Amino acid sequence: MTDTSAAAIGAVAIYAGLAILILVWLAVQTGRVRQAEKVSIGDGGNLRLIRVMRGHANALEFIPATLIAMLLLALMGVPPLPIHLLGLLLIAGRFIHALHFTAADAPRWQRVAGTALSFFALGGAGLAVLAAGVMSLA
Repeated sequence: MTDTSAAAIGAVAIYAGLAILILVWLAVQTGRVRQAEKVSIGDGGNLRLIRVMRGHANALEFIPATLIAMLLLALMGVPPLPIHLLGLLLIAGRFIHALHFTAADAPRWQRVAGTALSFFALGGAGLAVLAAGVMSLA
């Protein structure tokens, strides 16, 4: 393994760790709302619980695919810088988005900005891994 690939894989590890911490934070927030609202299973039709659960589920929809694509890029020899850019977009987007959904009421810009940054990370990672895969066939 070259120093560049080790650094790229290390970059993925950093963002995987940060993403996991965001997921833990969302799980704790979901548990807190669940306990406060006395809903042990499902959402009980409780709008506050539905909100925090949706924020948690949304993170689980974005994070795994983005991290898998980032890891594939690292394993294919992509330098660390593009991986750091994708990781920063992902973490910033997921954190801002989580802020919106863990609050009882939050400014709309958090949801919009969090979603946009997350889409750029997911879409960018998808395009980059597709391009790297096609280029590896040549």
